[in-house]
Amino acid sequence: MTIHISTAPCCWGVDDVKNPYLPPWRDVLGEASEAGYRGIELGPYGYLPLDATVVATALGENRLHVVAGTIFDDLVNPANLPSLLSQTRDICQLLKQLPPIDKEPGQRFAGPYLVIIDWGHEDRDYAAGHSQLAERLEDGAWQTMVEHIRAICHIAWHDYGIRPVIHPHAGGYIEFADELARLVEHIPYDVAGLCLDTGHLYYAGMEPAAALSAYADRLDYIHFKDIDRGVFDDVMQQRITFFDACAKGVMCPIGRGVIDYPHLYRLIQTLGYEGYITVEQERDPRNANGSLEDVRSSRTYLASVGF
Repeated sequence: MTIHISTAPCCWGVDDVKNPYLPPWRDVLGEASEAGYRGIELGPYGYLPLDATVVATALGENRLHVVAGTIFDDLVNPANLPSLLSQTRDICQLLKQLPPIDKEPGQRFAGPYLVIIDWGHEDRDYAAGHSQLAERLEDGAWQTMVEHIRAICHIAWHDYGIRPVIHPHAGGYIEFADELARLVEHIPYDVAGLCLDTGHLYYAGMEPAAALSAYADRLDYIHFKDIDRGVFDDVMQQRITFFDACAKGVMCPIGRGVIDYPHLYRLIQTLGYEGYITVEQERDPRNANGSLEDVRSSRTYLASVGF
């Protein structure tokens, strides 16, 4: 079993490119490399430049390669579709121009991946983690979102050869167990795989190991997070958005939270998963001075349990 542990800019608080407190992207690449990672995601659209020469040079200087790009946007609103498709082309073109990454023998699809996440709905953001409070999309809006996802996937896969993977995410319209089941019913595996995230699964009330097992035949890519149980219990009693919860420290370095990673290591061996697993820990970017220590700690812990 060959697993490559990578990381992502969200560990430095990079989720909203409009946030004035984001650290410089070159600093993030430098710290990821210093912490021992060899793979990193691009982060949200527009954080890293779209100039492949500039990005490839910086990656080479830090002995890094890119494992994924991300669409992190409103997948529901028809007015947003032109932007979604433009982002898809820009990201996939950049990914294709960067140095390729190796495909492991047991890996179904070579990276890098295009991770697709629904985001940007205030009502659902405040209902993150609260399945009983979160309004679901009615059938027409759900079908519109599915059509948008299919359009993104067609461009990524058929025009660029980039494997699209859909990521259930706290605060979006693909978050809870019923929405994940509905998604795989409407998006076949020949259109897109799944990127399942242990932290978001837990946040949504699912047991991460059980979900990874249940959707193993759709699983192309994995994100690892951990959750501070005390902070989680506290924020679940508040009316709070997902990223405000992250600013309070609900995500913690792997090995310090509630998720059983020794068990996940054994499970992933049983599933025969190979390829990339990306460490994430969302935070307020104003606290990015602690990111290097945390991402190094997560990587060290994962190595200690076998990854």
